[in-house]
Amino acid sequence: MERRVVITGIGIWSCLGNDINQVEESLRQGRSGIVYEPERVEYGFRSGLTGRVDKPVLKGLLDRRQRANLSEEAEYAFMASRQAFQHAKIDEPYLLDNEIGCIFGNDSSAKAVIDGYRVMEQKHDSDLVGSGSIFQSMNSTVNMNLCSIFHLRGVNFSISAACASGSHAIGLGYMMIKQRLQDVVLCGGAQETNMYGMSSFDAIRTFSLRHDAPEKASRPFDRDRDGLIPSGGAAALVLEDYDHAVARGADILCEVVGYGFSSNGGAISQPSDDGSALAMQRAMDDAGVTPDDIDYINAHATSTPQGDMFEAKALARLFEGKPALISSTKSMTGHECWMAGASEAVYSIIMMKGGFVAPNINFENPDEHSAHLNIARVATPRSLRYVLSNSFGFGGTNSALILKNL
Repeated sequence: MERRVVITGIGIWSCLGNDINQVEESLRQGRSGIVYEPERVEYGFRSGLTGRVDKPVLKGLLDRRQRANLSEEAEYAFMASRQAFQHAKIDEPYLLDNEIGCIFGNDSSAKAVIDGYRVMEQKHDSDLVGSGSIFQSMNSTVNMNLCSIFHLRGVNFSISAACASGSHAIGLGYMMIKQRLQDVVLCGGAQETNMYGMSSFDAIRTFSLRHDAPEKASRPFDRDRDGLIPSGGAAALVLEDYDHAVARGADILCEVVGYGFSSNGGAISQPSDDGSALAMQRAMDDAGVTPDDIDYINAHATSTPQGDMFEAKALARLFEGKPALISSTKSMTGHECWMAGASEAVYSIIMMKGGFVAPNINFENPDEHSAHLNIARVATPRSLRYVLSNSFGFGGTNSALILKNL
């Protein structure tokens, strides 16, 4: 018999805030975390826009050796995971006495690679690169560091699936627990925010150039959108077998009831309404619900003309005339890339427990596709039982999660 999978703890480190309370306030107020950084333009970028994420202060929390092994995104992930374990009432004795897995979404570690290259270019001596560089520069930097720091002894790997990475990580953690392979899994996503990891995106003219009004630059579904804004940080969630959570007296936030996935099978950067709709339908089939049951959809919509259009077509196909409210929290955060699927699950849980839907800010003029959608322009009080969260990425990877309020 398949087991029920619940979420007992969440943590977040993002441009909307450094903990759940700060982030909830930003979501309720529709407050943007986007800023203009002139040094990006000076470096050669077309766009100087980014989500501003605070650098964690780790001294006093981790020893020198542990700090040396952490990449930028792993630092964010440590802070988010620390919050998630505290929220789930999982302390160090519990971590030492029980097996917990770790599955994180992460698809690059650019800064660590570039820093190591620069040392070699200038000094021509690999001894000066530093022994922590290898652990910072691997794509598995997040989960390997978290498993070492928190003494995690269960499943241990990274999901590298572009901007759906964080969502797939949750989906796989859900499947592991459902199929009795693990009792508890720390899942999430992490994204570095330095400019080095974003040069290739800037090169394909993906980013908004609305420098005069950074807070208005991210405009998912709006007719006048001109591109996405890079952002990042980390989000962490403690997934747990329902009976296990009840037995240890954990507070249950919600249940993961559906995971759907698909691949578009087309051009490497081409979105697909068919692929998007299939992932959503599979998630609903897994959850045993219909479009009429969904109360809120956290759309992937990144504020690009093509991506928003294809998702809008897929959403209209399934949800036009249905009661679900729709918003893209990327209107406030920008595109958090590899972490987005995990952070948007956290944002959705915050809304679910707070009884509201965060606004799709900057949605002023619908286009022909978004005009068919029930998009929340302002923060809206709403009782949320079922929430659908979409994440899509380059290579045609699609992921959809359904969370149920308990």
